Amino acid sequence: MLRQVTEDIKATKALLSMNEREEKVATKDQVVTFADFFQIYELGLLTLWLNEKNVFEINHDDIASYASKMAGEVIHCLKTSKTNITYV
Repeated sequence: MLRQVTEDIKATKALLSMNEREEKVATKDQVVTFADFFQIYELGLLTLWLNEKNVFEINHDDIASYASKMAGEVIHCLKTSKTNITYV
């Protein structure tokens, strides 16, 4: 089965193994391909992927939970207002 999956989604066994062991986070394109291949709800899988990607990036920082909460608030504000914010 693993061989068929790697051929169909054009990925290597090593890449899938690293994703499975959480040593490497898949790209967005890979997640879309996984969703299509396994017939999984794409938006749900992308939501889980983005959450894991964020956690993977900030999990070693002491203020990670505060920063994550703040990011959620900023995203909400950006979606409810039509203002563009640029960070330098």
